[in-house]
Amino acid sequence: MSTQHPIVRPGAQVHFGVFFQGVNHTTIWSDPESGSQTEFASFERVARTAERGLFDAFFLGEGLRLRESRGLLHDLDVVGRPDAITQLAALAAVTERIGLVATQNTTYNDPADLARRLQSLDVLSGGRAAWNVVTTDNAWTGANFRRGGYLDHADRYERAAAVLATARRIWDAFPDAGTPGTVARVTASAADLRTPLDAVIDPTTPRSPQGHPVIFQAGDSPAGRDFAAANADVIFSAHGSVLTDALDFAADVRRRVVAAGRPEDDLKIFPGTSIIVGDTPDEAEERARWVRTQQVTPATALSIVGNIWGEDLSAYDPDGPLPAHDPVVEELGGERGSATTGARTREIAQRWRAIAETEGLSIRQLVIRNSGERGFVGTPGSVAEDLTRWVRTGAVDGFNISPWIVPSGLDDIVDRVVPELQERGAYRTAYEGTTLREHVGLREPLPWRTERRDEPRESGARAGAGQEGEAAESAA
Repeated sequence: MSTQHPIVRPGAQVHFGVFFQGVNHTTIWSDPESGSQTEFASFERVARTAERGLFDAFFLGEGLRLRESRGLLHDLDVVGRPDAITQLAALAAVTERIGLVATQNTTYNDPADLARRLQSLDVLSGGRAAWNVVTTDNAWTGANFRRGGYLDHADRYERAAAVLATARRIWDAFPDAGTPGTVARVTASAADLRTPLDAVIDPTTPRSPQGHPVIFQAGDSPAGRDFAAANADVIFSAHGSVLTDALDFAADVRRRVVAAGRPEDDLKIFPGTSIIVGDTPDEAEERARWVRTQQVTPATALSIVGNIWGEDLSAYDPDGPLPAHDPVVEELGGERGSATTGARTREIAQRWRAIAETEGLSIRQLVIRNSGERGFVGTPGSVAEDLTRWVRTGAVDGFNISPWIVPSGLDDIVDRVVPELQERGAYRTAYEGTTLREHVGLREPLPWRTERRDEPRESGARAGAGQEGEAAESAA
């Protein structure tokens, strides 16, 4: 494998984030050892363990509406989660170094309010905040915001770029800490933001030690990759199990980064993945099989297939074949999450039948097969070798690990895999800095570098595009 994919970054180190998922069936919530998915003690335990393991970041997703199944709340997965910024503000008080990544939607948030809340988290945490920028266009989620599906699908990244640009202007409206200057007033265009009114914004929150919150982006579509290439510091991908696939993704993203006028290493790649270890290869494989079967219970398998077919399949045998008839709905709604909204159900059913017949799979076996790649499975030493190879071939810069059980799911990784990486010189032995930007090895915020190409960056107030440049109030 190393011959096929040569080492191009021999000194590169592995970076870790932890993805505390919310709505999902891959976290084994029904196991007796599982803790609460919503109580603060669980978030605190995971964050403290990750910080003990010198992770870069603690990453939270977002759920703007509870999942439903034919009008009833879906109760077979982890469902519902508190607001990410609120959770991370609490975690900032009980941690010292780890970065805090909040997924926040650009479709339903006001840019001035969102910029203020994210910058507040950044200031209060000492420069450890990040914003994972996501979009939504479906009416099912939008109903909670009294807007429905007001934004066309094709416009969602256009609005995301406008919201992000406005937020950055608000963050940059304050002078550097300790320097004289005034706070600039920021204008936001109604045409760009697709809102009824233009806005004149008086920023309220000073800069943090890292200047801006770090920008993550998690979309994998061509539009999402282009958005990340032009705007983000880190891209969170789904390409975290097959090295060839990860290398192809990295090459594509880096071409887009260069096309956007940035150095190709300016965007760091952190795919989501899972890690399962055992004392021997056989023990690790046995543990992985057990985890997969626990993640997809018989009821969960029937629910997932029933969502595609648009009907209650609970009377079916999960160890039997897929339904012989076609789905009763044409396309999926938002009930299973925006990632599947609009998917054509008959096409999915046809593809699933072909796989099941070719491989001889039952309903449950098919769902297990479709539930994502296996990530990394092996002894702590073999997993450390694989992780190091991925980083040093240039496929990734780090990994965003999803624990299969909460809150103890990072224990093996921190206690057994991290020391193996450190012995290989492939992992830090202490935090080198205090901010998330320093942990990940990022350059200064993009607007600062863009601005400096036009004119030297000055201390004090900077009247960038969209800023009126007049003193709104003194920098206190």
